Amino acid sequence: MTKDEMIALISEQAGISKKQATDAMQTFMGTVTKQLKDGEKVSFSGFGTFSVSSRKARIGRNPQTGAQINIPATKVPVFKAGKHLKEAIKKK
Repeated sequence: MTKDEMIALISEQAGISKKQATDAMQTFMGTVTKQLKDGEKVSFSGFGTFSVSSRKARIGRNPQTGAQINIPATKVPVFKAGKHLKEAIKKK
């Protein structure tokens, strides 16, 4: 599902305009992003938790040449599904 498809579905199910659904989606994504940038977790009980994980610097290999390359340390967003979400998917 794409962002546009999600907005259309939210608009339809909530009985709001696509503009309102777009504004809500952008606000949600912007707020989650800001909280993660500030080092905070975003948790939705039963649904899951967004957080930031740190990856250490490491040495990798270029798959084409086999040459060693330095991969710098970085921070990556992580989503851990909650219990209710996991159970809902199992019941498919």
